Amino acid sequence: MDSVTHTLFGLALYGAVDKRNLSKPEKRALLGCALVGSQIPDIDVISAFWDTEGQYQMWHRGITHSLFLVPVWAVLLSALSALIFKVKGRFLFGFSMLAVFIHNTADIFNAWGTGYFEPFSSVRLTFGTTPIVDLVFWLFILIGFLVVRFAPHKWPSFKVYRVVWLCIVLQVVSQAVQGAVLYDRYKHEYEQLTLVADFIPTQFVLVGKKGAVVEMKSGDIVRGVRLRETLISQEDADRELLFRNNKYAQTLVEWSPFVVWVEDERRIAVFDPRFYRNGNSFLTEEYLKPKAK
Repeated sequence: MDSVTHTLFGLALYGAVDKRNLSKPEKRALLGCALVGSQIPDIDVISAFWDTEGQYQMWHRGITHSLFLVPVWAVLLSALSALIFKVKGRFLFGFSMLAVFIHNTADIFNAWGTGYFEPFSSVRLTFGTTPIVDLVFWLFILIGFLVVRFAPHKWPSFKVYRVVWLCIVLQVVSQAVQGAVLYDRYKHEYEQLTLVADFIPTQFVLVGKKGAVVEMKSGDIVRGVRLRETLISQEDADRELLFRNNKYAQTLVEWSPFVVWVEDERRIAVFDPRFYRNGNSFLTEEYLKPKAK
């Protein structure tokens, strides 16, 4: 998910706690753990500053998003809370674990995926059933905020935000079920198949590869899908030359479920077709051939 959504998740998680019997320092500690815990796995972005081997694509959403690092982050957040707010307790540790767990788990549902089981597996776990920016989640949280703001005496705020979380979970499950149905329906047509959720709920893009042909189909489980784009991958492209001159290209090939190769007189390139829009994929690595003299 994007940083805004993770921040909103943190605020909604804090809102879902019954704080009526908590002291001011305890509330501050909870808020800090909710916000930092909802963001801290993305601390891996700083690796871009020292990456000289083209490994950033593997580092981002890698080990910091691992399921096995959740308690490590929770220990760190608990220690910071004790240091800054003078607040300790098992509940704070558990709450911090939940905030980090939600971040890491939410990220596996979009196309980018995470190293959810690193360091025991380098496979990027991705379901592709929710978009990276899901405005439906924003809408649920906004409605919850408005209810709390304008009807505070009718519904306790923590109960409102618990209903918000129920709606978020149901939306995730609904999208996942629909994506699984589509995947199962069309998987026999391709050697490799992956899903990308559209920004419109219930809508998906199926990206399938068979041999050198990559097809992109869009639709839903009710009306089916229609062919949107056909790409031809030049599987005999000079990969060695590309990798030798662009270290990020080899990382992209390792990171992506499958790729499309391009080679002509001007360049050699490789791109992830899941992010292909209007003739380009923003996940593209290339090498420009020297001009002939």
